[in-house]
Amino acid sequence: MQGERPFWNPYLAGFALGLVLLGSFAVLGFGLGASGASNRLAIGAAHVVAPKTMESAPYFSQYVGPGKNVLDDFLVFEVLGVFLGGALGAYSAGRMRKEVSMGPSKGVSRGTRLALAIGGGILMGVAAKISRGCTSGQALTGGSLLSVGSWIFMMAMFAGGYLASPFVRRQWK
Repeated sequence: MQGERPFWNPYLAGFALGLVLLGSFAVLGFGLGASGASNRLAIGAAHVVAPKTMESAPYFSQYVGPGKNVLDDFLVFEVLGVFLGGALGAYSAGRMRKEVSMGPSKGVSRGTRLALAIGGGILMGVAAKISRGCTSGQALTGGSLLSVGSWIFMMAMFAGGYLASPFVRRQWK
């Protein structure tokens, strides 16, 4: 394999993502999202540890129990496909390696970087559960369906990013 190749053009990548979303609607009748998969996998893991407790709880019993399987949802396989596609893309572009990307920031240890990344991921997962959807479900699927709430969410998300950027910019200088 040769050295690193450049990233995709963001406009081309966005167009390709739009085609994937269109294909998802055409083939499955559903849009894209990711938080449902992590929810199902977490419930499945808890069911392995405490099956009776999970099956007796009204919320969890809709996912686990006799005749039910947490893998009975296309989102689980969608997220698996995203992971495998990302791995294949990184490998084919010469960018797959075992490392913790630290960026140019100074004074942040590898452990701190990993702890912040894991903490941020957990916070986003909890927020996705509270809001009943992740950014991909809200912005991509809801936005493509012209849902007013999804468009308000997207505008608020971009505004929040622009407002927060001055506070984190010095970390990357």
